Amino acid sequence: MDKEYLKQSLSDSGCSDEVANSVLERFESGSMDEMVRLLKKERCRAMDEYHECGRKVDCMDFMLRKIESEMKKK
Repeated sequence: MDKEYLKQSLSDSGCSDEVANSVLERFESGSMDEMVRLLKKERCRAMDEYHECGRKVDCMDFMLRKIESEMKKK
């Protein structure tokens, strides 16, 4: 993996500039274990965000079903 590919991948995956720079620093210094640790931490953050969005969508779906059900009763 080259630096430009890694930089683009970090951007594509939504990493903040701060996280991306930290990962790239580890990549350049050869601290691969630390780089992997940072990427796993960022993945966990993204998964938390993903699950939170899922909960919001579930709430919206529930509201829509409830409203549509009430509309059918009228």
